[in-house]
Amino acid sequence: MSNIEGKMKQQQKRKSGGLKFMGMCFSSNESQQQHQSLQEQPHLQKQQQFQHQSPHQNRPQHIRGGAGHRGSRTNPVLNQAMTTTSKKEESKGQKQDNKNPNFLFTPKDVKELRQHPEYSNVDIFTFEEMKLATKHFRPDLILGEGGFGVVYRGVIDESVRPGYKSTEVAIKQLNPNGFQGDKEWLTEVSYLGQLSHPNLVKLIGYCCEDEHRLLVYEYMACACLEKHLFRRMSATLTWLRRVKIALDAAKGLAFLHGLERQIIYRDFKTSNILLDSDFNAKLSDFGLAKEGPRGDQTHVSTRVMGTYGYAAPEYIMTGHLTARSDVYGFGVVLLEMLIGRRALDKSRPSREHNLVEWCRPLLNNNKKLLRILDARIDGQYSIKAMMRVANLGHQCLSQNPKGRPLMSQAVEVLEAVYEEEKSREMALSAQNGAGLTLYEAPKEKPDVNPQVERKIVAKSEEERAVRSRRRRREGRSRSEPQNDILSENSPEVRTHHRSHRDPNSE
Repeated sequence: MSNIEGKMKQQQKRKSGGLKFMGMCFSSNESQQQHQSLQEQPHLQKQQQFQHQSPHQNRPQHIRGGAGHRGSRTNPVLNQAMTTTSKKEESKGQKQDNKNPNFLFTPKDVKELRQHPEYSNVDIFTFEEMKLATKHFRPDLILGEGGFGVVYRGVIDESVRPGYKSTEVAIKQLNPNGFQGDKEWLTEVSYLGQLSHPNLVKLIGYCCEDEHRLLVYEYMACACLEKHLFRRMSATLTWLRRVKIALDAAKGLAFLHGLERQIIYRDFKTSNILLDSDFNAKLSDFGLAKEGPRGDQTHVSTRVMGTYGYAAPEYIMTGHLTARSDVYGFGVVLLEMLIGRRALDKSRPSREHNLVEWCRPLLNNNKKLLRILDARIDGQYSIKAMMRVANLGHQCLSQNPKGRPLMSQAVEVLEAVYEEEKSREMALSAQNGAGLTLYEAPKEKPDVNPQVERKIVAKSEEERAVRSRRRRREGRSRSEPQNDILSENSPEVRTHHRSHRDPNSE
């Protein structure tokens, strides 16, 4: 009986508590999270070897205080068993992905990058050719500068490479002392070298020679959204154009999230949205992009990277990255386009420093929202369309990641709004154009009583006779300028009269 009672007690303990191992108690959820973090260790180790950085920099950031996240105290036997199973699962996943036509190859180094046929459509330039294209990196050709380095405007033609068709390009030179390194540079080449979409900037080529790392993009004539949106006196971004830019950016994110191997952009902000000459928007700067969760994984554990003000709160707190993190960043940019303010602005009053915290409660209130909208788009929108876009932004900024819409759903909403507003604007322009003429038509004479008309003519003839008599009395010739518009008592007239009566003047 004692043995039976002992077994029953052990079963009850297992049901109530989870696993009890080496002084630590893991609940069922915590044990799954621990298993996921251990599965990701081989992938993180590969990144560390490639990045040549200390191991603690790539360690996934979890919520503090949980016993289940103290990986240093786990049993080495359990740890080894989990890593071996994760390696088997990862190898199986790689075999399946190699058969998949949508599989994105990720090179380990530049040598492997050059040998892979997926990058055959990307040109490889020498550093000397880059100097010729930018006229030896002339300062007046600088388009922008950031943590990655400097972007120059250039032209690649026959003088740079014989037989090359003249192409205007933007050349980004990586700063070796900047925030991004070889890993981010290789990531950008890896993704943009294989992906092609109308709302992703096109990578023309790259240069990797000695310590030099450069990327060659298509030239975007209207620079980035940030320069147009936050310029005080700029009126280039009309309401319809803002909706179109938001729609283009949403399509770019939806394309990345819809791939067989999902890609999380991770750095969605106004400075990374480039505009061509027709204000078509394209996403650029894929240095922080990362593959999404695989299989049964719900998230990717990684270092917190991105731009403060645009990063999702759950990603900052836990390091858990999902596609919904990009949706939050999209909501921030959508709010910036509606209000016309930056996500973080310390020059505003203290309660308005953070745009999301200040504006999100007002997005569902029609009257309060209309008071804080960007004044440059007043009168250009219908209230119904504006509220639909504001409601979409409110959903994207939800604190609960599961409460945020998919980017494909955001595309559907913005497409409907854009078509409605476009048709409304065309109808208004046609209505206004019907009442306009290129040349002014001659005005018809109004119907006037003949007696009144005779009186008007007689009065005008009388006034003309009075002016002629006055002219003869003053002794003025017809060629002299007339001062009849001045009164008799004005100083100009008195002076003129005295000049003719003065004998010395004669």
